[in-house]
Amino acid sequence: MTASTAAAGRGWKASRLAWNVLSRAAAASLLAFLLAPVLALVLSLRWDDFSAGLAHPLAVPALKLTLLTSICSLLLVTGLGTLLAWQLAHGRIRGARWLETLSQLPIVMPPAVAGLGLLLAFGQRGTFGRWLSGATDLTLPFTTAAVVLAETFVSAPFYVQAAVAAFRRVDPELLLAARSLGASPARVFARVGLPLCAPALLGGAATSWARAIGEFGATLMFAGNLTGRTQTMSLAVYTAMESDLRAAQSLAVVLVGVAFGLLAVLRAVPPPGAAP
Repeated sequence: MTASTAAAGRGWKASRLAWNVLSRAAAASLLAFLLAPVLALVLSLRWDDFSAGLAHPLAVPALKLTLLTSICSLLLVTGLGTLLAWQLAHGRIRGARWLETLSQLPIVMPPAVAGLGLLLAFGQRGTFGRWLSGATDLTLPFTTAAVVLAETFVSAPFYVQAAVAAFRRVDPELLLAARSLGASPARVFARVGLPLCAPALLGGAATSWARAIGEFGATLMFAGNLTGRTQTMSLAVYTAMESDLRAAQSLAVVLVGVAFGLLAVLRAVPPPGAAP
C-alpha cells in the first residue's frame, strides 16, 4: 500500500467519522426538541393533579363532544372520501389531477382562514347558508353540526390523499379481469379495490381522525367556544389555561395519549405490498 493510498484511507475514515458525528448530533437535537414539550406535559403533572384536572367542569363535556363530533366527521370523511378517492384514481375524470390538488387545499390553508371560509359559505348570510336558512330554517354556525363540518373540512384531505395513493397502486389487470368476468363497477370497487387497500385506508382514517380530534382554529371561527355545545378538547385546553393550568395540562395529556395511540395504530398497519 502506497503512502498516498494510506493517506486517502485515513481521510475517508475521518470524513465518515465527522459525518456520523454531525448527522447524529443534528438528529438527536431535533428529536430532543420535538420530545421536550411532550415530556414536559407528562413529567410535570402528578397523578393527583391529573385526576383533579379531569374533574374540572370543562373536561367531561369537552371529551364527550370531541368523541361525538370526531366520530361523525370520520364517518363522513371515510364514507364520501372513499368514493371520491376511487373516482380520482380510476374514474377517468377529465382534470382529475387538478381536482385532487383542490381536494388537498385545506391542508395548507391556515385554520383561521378555513374557519372564515366556512362562515362565509355556511353562515346565516353566507353564500350557501343564506339559501339553507331560507329553505330549511336551519342555522349552522355556533352549533354542534358546525363543529362536525369544521373537523370534516380540515381532516378529509388526509384520508383522501392516502386513499387515492392506495387505489392507484391496485394492479389494473386485476380490475380488468374482474370486469371481464362480468362484475359491475360497484362490485369491482367493493370486492377488489376495498379489500386490497384496506390497510392503507385504515391508516388514512386514523390520520384523519387524529386531525379532527386536534382541530382548533376553524372550529373556533365557525362554531365558537360554547361549553357542552361546541367546546371540544382543544378549545377546553385553551379556555382552562385562563383559570386552571392543572385542568389544561390534564386535558392536553389526554390528547397526547390519544394521538400516540393513533400513531401506534398507523405503525401497526403493514405498508401496501408488504408480505402478510
